[in-house]
Amino acid sequence: MLPLIVVTLVLLWQCVLVGYTFTLAGNAADEAARAGAVASPGEREGACRQAALDELPDAWSGGVDCGARGGLVTAEVTLRVPVLFPGAIGFPLDVRGRAGAVEEEKD
Repeated sequence: MLPLIVVTLVLLWQCVLVGYTFTLAGNAADEAARAGAVASPGEREGACRQAALDELPDAWSGGVDCGARGGLVTAEVTLRVPVLFPGAIGFPLDVRGRAGAVEEEKD
């Protein structure tokens, strides 16, 4: 019975890591889009990228793609889902978080 309990706990923990990765990707994309929207036009992409990276723990690796088009700043954060321990190896599954914010002009 003990092996069955251990396997169940491991599977539950992995499900928690998948859900947390989705939460991290979405939050980082939201923060990145907001930071890009309030930055000056020449600094939008850098501010967007830095805000996303600031929101992510070191154990989660991934990429950030920021852009501005038609008055809208968009951010997409792609993260790898860790296997059992964050910072170790990752599944070949990418989790994407996307967000957008309207560019704000300073008066």
